[in-house]
Amino acid sequence: MPKSAWRVCSEPGCPEYTQSSRCTEHQRAAEHRRGTARQRGYGREHERRFRPGVLGRDPVCTCPGCTSCQPGAGRPCAAASVHADHWPMSRRELVAARLDPDDPQHGRGLCQPCHSRSTASEQPGGWNQ
Repeated sequence: MPKSAWRVCSEPGCPEYTQSSRCTEHQRAAEHRRGTARQRGYGREHERRFRPGVLGRDPVCTCPGCTSCQPGAGRPCAAASVHADHWPMSRRELVAARLDPDDPQHGRGLCQPCHSRSTASEQPGGWNQ
């Protein structure tokens, strides 16, 4: 697969060219700000209860009305679920409401494209915000 074209780093004022969205220095700083999965609250209970519970219940993507993952217009997504997504409330909202964010009833199984689209459009600090 050919590499993408060179472009200026997306951090304001940075003149460095990169083949991704940020130069190496700014990518490292962004990852540091984001923190590890454990620091973001995805601990042992998430791995033991939430993810297996959601993916066991939803082996096929549950994205409502999604047709972008399936060839042929008008057919719903039929891809395998690979992500356990907190829904309809985000993990942050569940914690704020004092609900158990690791309970599988607060999740849905999504394929990679649907999860990426959901995260980019719905989450605070999502990729498009």
